[in-house]
Amino acid sequence: MVSEVETHLYTVSELTALIARALTRAFPRIRVEGEITNWRVSPAGHAYFKLKDDQALLSCVLFRSGLARMGFAPVEGMRVVARGAIDVYAPQGAYQLRVEAMEETGLGDAHLAFLRLKAKLEREGLFDPSRKRPIPPLPRCVGVVTSPTGAAIRDILNVLHRRFANVHVILAPVRVQGREAPAEITEAIRRLNRLGTPEVLIVGRGGGSAEDLAAFNDEGVARAIAASAIPVISAVGHEIDFSIADFVADLRAPTPSAAAELVVQEQVALQRQVRELAERLARAARGHLERATLRVDALASSYGLTQPLARIESLRERVRALTGALVRGTRHALTEARGRWRPLEEALRHLDPDRVLSRGYSVVTNEQGTIVREASQVEVGEAIQVRLHRGWLGADVTGAGTP
Repeated sequence: MVSEVETHLYTVSELTALIARALTRAFPRIRVEGEITNWRVSPAGHAYFKLKDDQALLSCVLFRSGLARMGFAPVEGMRVVARGAIDVYAPQGAYQLRVEAMEETGLGDAHLAFLRLKAKLEREGLFDPSRKRPIPPLPRCVGVVTSPTGAAIRDILNVLHRRFANVHVILAPVRVQGREAPAEITEAIRRLNRLGTPEVLIVGRGGGSAEDLAAFNDEGVARAIAASAIPVISAVGHEIDFSIADFVADLRAPTPSAAAELVVQEQVALQRQVRELAERLARAARGHLERATLRVDALASSYGLTQPLARIESLRERVRALTGALVRGTRHALTEARGRWRPLEEALRHLDPDRVLSRGYSVVTNEQGTIVREASQVEVGEAIQVRLHRGWLGADVTGAGTP
């Protein structure tokens, strides 16, 4: 016999309302123990979070009035007992615990594990500032360990190529969350070290929940960073997020974009620094010569030198000799100083994109101004612009292929 429930045609709203009433009747007042994760307070003052154990997650909402009555400040990783009722949030068709009150029972398992690992590695000296190595000021090759499809790699590439277009990037693609992520990140760091080409590594991902960032709190990942022969910048999550990887790395960046900015200085800034050093050197040399000249003039006009003619002539010869030595010494100092900043100037000249173009290379951009690196980026008939060492050419694609 077919029941009325099976034959009735429900709308989504009707069915959701029935489920909500059933859950409300079944769980009018309940107490649930779990660990707080994904804690977020909206601009309206309502708190949205999840309670978790080792097998499940429960969505929760705590309205502003209830949050104001709390006798403590809930935080990520805290273990609590929440009291409230189950209801259904119809716009998303999801059930949640509408929390009325909470009691703190201690730290959650995940947060305790984080603190234990942090204390263990700190005792071993892995966080010691004396272990931190400086980041090369102008690396020609940067290794990146992150997801190939996430926003982090796009942000890093945009910043690197905007600030210094000639930097070479090697991406070691990995999963950045999930059970397999820690092993993949660990192996990627070791693989780039075996390769040896990168001068600095960026290891990280964009923001997310505590569970999303868990791979960077893994002991294996931390030890791979500590063992890296290449300096490592950790760039995990947002500015407020801290991971074990941040403490072990040679440098912590608040975001992946900030990591890229720390890796390379702007080319214009380097050129300005060279000019400022040259100007300071010239001013110092001029000041040294002026002071020496004043001293020589003072000696030449002194009473003791102007009276005995023979003594005057002798001292004049000495003054001329001292002046010659001073000029030679100053020239030598200028030569040594030029030798110190000339390699910087030569390095900039070697990395200048115009120098590459002068050897017959060109840069092709599509209609959106994006640099074309592969034939698959353009279509036949599409207009392109070719930048040469001097001038540019407009062209249309008549054919495209791959080698």
